[in-house]
Amino acid sequence: MCDLHQIAEKEHPITTPSSFAEALRRHRHSARMTLEQLAEASGVSDRTLSDMERGRSRGPQHRTVTALADALGLADADRKQLVELARVGRLRDHWNRQTGLCELPRSVDDFTGRAAELAWTNELVHAGNAPGVAGVGLITGSAGLGKTTLTVRAAHALRPDFPNGVFFLDLFGMSPQPLPVDEALGMLLRALGIADQQIPGDVTGRVSLYRSLLRERRVLVVLDNAASEEQVRPLLPGGGAGKALVTSRRLLAGLEGVRRLSLGPLPLLEATELLTEILKDRGASDEGSAVWQLAQLCGGLPLALRIAGNRLVSRPGWNAADLAVRLTNEEHRLDQLSAGDLKIATAFGLSYEQLADSTQRVFRRLSLVPGRNFDAALAAVVAGSASAEGAWDALDELVDLGLLQDNMSGRYRFHDLVRLFARDRLHAEESEADREAVTVTVTSWLLRMATTAGRWFEPAYSPSDRPDIGLADLSSPEKADHWLRANVDNWLGALRHVASIGRFAAVLDCTESMHWFSDRWMQAPHWHEVFTLGAEAAAALGDPARQAAQLNLLAWVHLVPREDLETTLRYAAQAIDLATRSGATAQIALAHHNAGGALRRLGRLEEAIAAETQAAEMFKASGDIDRYGQCLGALGTCLRDAGHHTEALEQYLDLSALLNDDRSGMTPSVAAFTRPIALARVGECLGLLGHRAEAIIKLTEAIGLMEQAQLPVPQAHSLETLAALLAEEGRTGESRHAYARAAEVYEAIDDAEASTRCRDLANAAP
Repeated sequence: MCDLHQIAEKEHPITTPSSFAEALRRHRHSARMTLEQLAEASGVSDRTLSDMERGRSRGPQHRTVTALADALGLADADRKQLVELARVGRLRDHWNRQTGLCELPRSVDDFTGRAAELAWTNELVHAGNAPGVAGVGLITGSAGLGKTTLTVRAAHALRPDFPNGVFFLDLFGMSPQPLPVDEALGMLLRALGIADQQIPGDVTGRVSLYRSLLRERRVLVVLDNAASEEQVRPLLPGGGAGKALVTSRRLLAGLEGVRRLSLGPLPLLEATELLTEILKDRGASDEGSAVWQLAQLCGGLPLALRIAGNRLVSRPGWNAADLAVRLTNEEHRLDQLSAGDLKIATAFGLSYEQLADSTQRVFRRLSLVPGRNFDAALAAVVAGSASAEGAWDALDELVDLGLLQDNMSGRYRFHDLVRLFARDRLHAEESEADREAVTVTVTSWLLRMATTAGRWFEPAYSPSDRPDIGLADLSSPEKADHWLRANVDNWLGALRHVASIGRFAAVLDCTESMHWFSDRWMQAPHWHEVFTLGAEAAAALGDPARQAAQLNLLAWVHLVPREDLETTLRYAAQAIDLATRSGATAQIALAHHNAGGALRRLGRLEEAIAAETQAAEMFKASGDIDRYGQCLGALGTCLRDAGHHTEALEQYLDLSALLNDDRSGMTPSVAAFTRPIALARVGECLGLLGHRAEAIIKLTEAIGLMEQAQLPVPQAHSLETLAALLAEEGRTGESRHAYARAAEVYEAIDDAEASTRCRDLANAAP
């Protein structure tokens, strides 16, 4: 028998069979046995064997397969393959018996939402035929999004438009053995009424017959769970009356002549409605907020919502709040999203198993990224690639299977539940040492990137000082600014992690580098945490001077973005104490400057003037012209608030002269940053002194400079001041426009109260 196998292999090179019928026929020919001989050796009738080899019986019982394997003398690998193909065939036969000849499955009664998507399918069917492949819709998306449920719902709704039939075929795209094209065509042709003896034996003939039937018949074919373009192309209509809807977890980017619909999670409101509909017969009346929370925890994924709802329906003693508590624990959320044979992890696992080993590793390790999204450069760090381009193949494969989502800006993100699945796979398949090594690599790189980007905005920074950290472009202030904003969740997460493991020097280097950048993005909510971590790191390192610097930054956070003035004074006092003990004169002066700002806003103007004067003298004596200029501006503001408008104007004009003097010693970048603010203050004082026309000119110029320098907070205040002056001048249309623009900028910096105030003034009647 072995010799016969070897001879047969030489004559017929081995390829992987796609069905039980093909495998059985091949092994029988290799064994040089007739049907009658195999029937006698195995005890299986020759008629039954004939049905198996012709594909009519695709999944015989295990004991029958074992008898055939014994009779054929199959080795372990061939025996295992034959058993597996029979199992897959039984699965297909099972579903075919349930649904008949490509019969459309039932639509769920509690289907909710997806109105836009259903309208899309309706428009697809009723639109005129386009050249090429006509009336073909491709619906793609990750596991659990309800692609099949949506498509079946649409197909039922469209039945009246297809009097010649609506047919459904599962292509088994996620199984180890997707449905072969010839079998799929045979099943569809039988469903269309073609007798077995009239079905051509070759794929080309079947495609031709199939398309000729669809050209003349009003038929809708639903091709569910497609594996590839090659599998789908022969099953599409070639034009005419027939239409097709295709679903796939893959993007099938090579498929031409189709209209595409990318399915996303349900919006929270629709997700809550679906869950409520599933639970409607429970009779619970006090679960509104808990149901809403459950919908959030399920991330709008219909399969997850279905599982959560089914668990509650099947357990009347449970309530939604209890299940929500269970799901809140991320460590066990996937385990809880399991009901009978519905398991969210199993759905994701089918996609995961389609990945190459190297891509599986990247997928698992991407769960260690601290933030909610990332770019190819960070993915390359995770993957251990030398360039961002090296990570693209893996990212493309993950996006193609719906395991990652991408956007136009080149960033990628997990669905929350997919991220948990990736993390579970990481813990199951990689050692703790490997996980820790990747974490160290990722967080170290992120911190180096953030520190390097932040240094761009220091007055004395030189691009030649920039270290070469590779993978991401930080070659200009604009690119550094963009990276810091786009990756804030990631570098902030890295900062937290590095602080938690006691790498205080790295933490302090990073937080110090954010000093000047924080002025550009002062409305960001995270500065309190950043500089608190910096102060704690400095304290742990026993460096009171650097600790005082971080406390001064915390004083600034509570002075400008937060306006918590008493807290500003507290941090300033702590900074003065530490700086005095360590002889850090610059930090003493800065603490007085911060205290002066808080005292001014508290109305304690004499104390504020004294603090700002002291700070100005100390900065000037030490030669710190940059901060000396800031103190001059602050003194002008104190005088303005005290009603001394002429003196305030003189102070601001002195500051402007300093800013415009190339020999003053002020750092050019600081001068460029401060100039529009000083110009706006000059405009404000002119307005207060009644010189409105001149004030409007100054403010308009300042606002333009602020927009160029990306200074939204002072820009919003200046726009509001300008709008009021324009109204006083009777320039109503310009005033409304300025108020409307101020409202937009306030909204962008999350100042809802000011935005509403300005919008109301913009819309006020004349």
